[in-house]
Amino acid sequence: MSGATAARLGPLREREFRLLFVGRTVSTLGSAMAPVGLAFAILNTLHDSPSAIGIVLAARQIPMVVLLLVGGVWGDRLRRNQVMVASNAASFLSQGLVAALLLTGTAHLWELAVLASVNGASQAFFFPASSGVIPQTVPGPLLQQANAALRLGLNSTNIAGAALGGLVVAATNPGVAIAVDSATYALAVVALAAMRLPAGERVAGSSVWRELHEGWGDFWSRRWLWSIAIQFGVVNAVVVGTLQVLGPNVAKHHLHGATGWGLILTALTAGLVLSGFLLLRWKPRRLLRTATYSAFGLAILPLALARPLPLPAVVVAAFAAGACLEVFGVLWQTTMQQEIPITMLSRLSSYDAVGSFALMPIGYVIAGPVAAGIGVTPTFLGAAAITFAATALVLFSQDVRTLERREAPAAAEVAPA
Repeated sequence: MSGATAARLGPLREREFRLLFVGRTVSTLGSAMAPVGLAFAILNTLHDSPSAIGIVLAARQIPMVVLLLVGGVWGDRLRRNQVMVASNAASFLSQGLVAALLLTGTAHLWELAVLASVNGASQAFFFPASSGVIPQTVPGPLLQQANAALRLGLNSTNIAGAALGGLVVAATNPGVAIAVDSATYALAVVALAAMRLPAGERVAGSSVWRELHEGWGDFWSRRWLWSIAIQFGVVNAVVVGTLQVLGPNVAKHHLHGATGWGLILTALTAGLVLSGFLLLRWKPRRLLRTATYSAFGLAILPLALARPLPLPAVVVAAFAAGACLEVFGVLWQTTMQQEIPITMLSRLSSYDAVGSFALMPIGYVIAGPVAAGIGVTPTFLGAAAITFAATALVLFSQDVRTLERREAPAAAEVAPA
């Protein structure tokens, strides 16, 4: 391969990264369709209530949060692609059962909640492994490019998936969207199983509890890590909770239903893609300060939905919010991979995820009742105000303001040949 060709391909010239890229982007197509299918399955056929959506989303999130730390330990102990394969296989089965229930018209809310909890439990193992695997697939200097390229592939697929999900649900049955999601998990298993990665490093005689304790000590020693984890615990609860619980209902009554909601999700992911292209080349020196500035933009979409604005304006707001979110996401992942040893990366990613996701079930459960009590508009405005305040507080941390990019990340290892 010529030097010019290698430069153009960047991380995609690495075999293990290519397989990771294929596996994750394939499964994302279905995963982008699933939220539209699930939300409108509940609203159209089970319960015309945002609170019912919140129950199912909380059922998925609670086991994910509870099991994330254990998932992080096993992500550091085992071959990470094997953990991802097992997780995707479980998701294939759970989503397949959801699709069967919806397509046969026999689904009940409690059944969807139980199967959502199975899917959430599987993701508790997938997330830490997938966060820790990237430095094993590319050399250190390619880390940001790898993060940007992977997220660019995921987000590009999300555009097609979100739009297709809205169209499929409007034209056929929500169960079809869930069936596609199940099938893509099966295809991802094939690609991820073909990866060749080294086994995790485990100290002889070490227990799960000891490794959790070791991870906690390392997590708490990094102020930048726990402060942003707490920030996103609050932001995710109020923003994701209001968007996923109240958003579909607002779209149903004011923004052309499933088709309009699909367009909003498509615009959000289009913003992610635009930033992904930018971050293939743009490398800001102050990683966390730039990431935190971008997080202020997450308040844009709740503000647009508060009245709500006309659909074209909401679509623009979703695009802007997506662009800001991707800047944060790429720089955050690059910082963690730069600063955290690879032998600890899955565990610390799981601690970060617990902090970031722990309050989301509460957000899902209370978003509907809060909106019923004070109104949809004040609920969205409150979510935007809380997001702005939580993000501003993080900037009081000197580590967040001053942590800089290094050319040779401490956490990186040369990818296997």
